[in-house]
Amino acid sequence: MIERVLAIETSCDDTSVAIVDRSGWVHSVVSASQDLEHEAYGGVVPEIAARNHSIALIPLIEEAFKKANMNWSDIHGISVTNRPGLVGALIVGLVTAKSLSQAKHLPFLGVNHLEGHLLAPFLKDAQYAPPEDFDYPYVGLAISGGHTSLYHITALGEYRVLGATKDDAAGECFDKFAKMAGLGFPGGVKVDQMAKQGNPHAFEFPRSMIHDDTFDMSFSGLKSSGQRMIQQLGPEQVKAQLPDLCASFQEAIVDVLIAKLDRAAKVFKAKRVILTGGVSANSRLRARAEEWAAKKGLRLVVPPLRYCTDNAAMIGYVGALRMARGESSQIDLGPSPHALESDFK
Repeated sequence: MIERVLAIETSCDDTSVAIVDRSGWVHSVVSASQDLEHEAYGGVVPEIAARNHSIALIPLIEEAFKKANMNWSDIHGISVTNRPGLVGALIVGLVTAKSLSQAKHLPFLGVNHLEGHLLAPFLKDAQYAPPEDFDYPYVGLAISGGHTSLYHITALGEYRVLGATKDDAAGECFDKFAKMAGLGFPGGVKVDQMAKQGNPHAFEFPRSMIHDDTFDMSFSGLKSSGQRMIQQLGPEQVKAQLPDLCASFQEAIVDVLIAKLDRAAKVFKAKRVILTGGVSANSRLRARAEEWAAKKGLRLVVPPLRYCTDNAAMIGYVGALRMARGESSQIDLGPSPHALESDFK
């Protein structure tokens, strides 16, 4: 019987390992960031990401066992992200999981990274647990550097894509604006920090598709508008007005995300909603979402920061649930930069 799994996440630039029960209890989760390695390039370099995963992964596995005070006899299976993501990065985690599966005679399962984010609110540890009344169905907004999508989640494995960005993801838009403004990488965090000192109404930025009768979004026009604004102002004025610029740019993104989440909640008469993914760590988005949910009488669940960014705990939880119902992957499972069509309905 599958009760506890070792999980590996290497879909982008964060290497993460966790030990998780199928109840959602996280015994340990340890991660290694690569921000410093990619900062000089203003974004993630796939080859550097893959190389650093190969260096960090085995030490992190050893650390996860030590932190949980466990050994291989406590593990019943291995789950690993195999889609979507950077193929080179995924290969490192996938080959490691396969090798350990063979060496330790344990089943393994390839997990969709996005499914991990959608179920992350169910994770538990000594400092966090979801509300007792939190259960299916719920509406989920998954926001990261590579994905910005709305889902209706009705059960494990039953995820309906309602809408998504037609171009840039929200996190990608944050990062590119930060780079243009001279804030560096990772941009989303730096824009958030700078915006706290600024006026969100100082500059006018577009909110594409905000009134459209769909759940889709678009952020490329906002990115272009930000670039034009920075060019028009010039370096000295940008520096002087950077907090206001960041606050106004951030507000435009948040306005669109909240509007689409509100529409989904209305259409599906949702009582429960979640924010998940790396961009859900944004302090302004969290504050606005909490205000909106309170006003509408909805149960809003946002995982703590450690479970919003890319982490192996969410991959372990999905893996434990799916392996407990008899699922496993074959040794020839490969990585994919895309989700499978069968992952979402």
